[in-house]
Amino acid sequence: MINSEPIITKCEIGPFPKPMPEGMFDTMPSVFVTLSNGESLNLFEYYPDELSFKETEFIGLTVAEAKRLRTLKDIKYIQS
Repeated sequence: MINSEPIITKCEIGPFPKPMPEGMFDTMPSVFVTLSNGESLNLFEYYPDELSFKETEFIGLTVAEAKRLRTLKDIKYIQS
């Protein structure tokens, strides 16, 4: 069966122009993606002192796969 879900074609981690917070109350980084169907969305925010992502990790994934990537990194962080 061929996967008909749109895939991520572009990813940016922000807020922009500075992606990482400098203080405790700054906005947390978010993963913004554009899908192969043209839709753009904010996948999630994360705590950069716990997790890190590269924009290239998301290219070619579906939204579900990208969220699973975050879950796996969360689990790895909690178990460390």
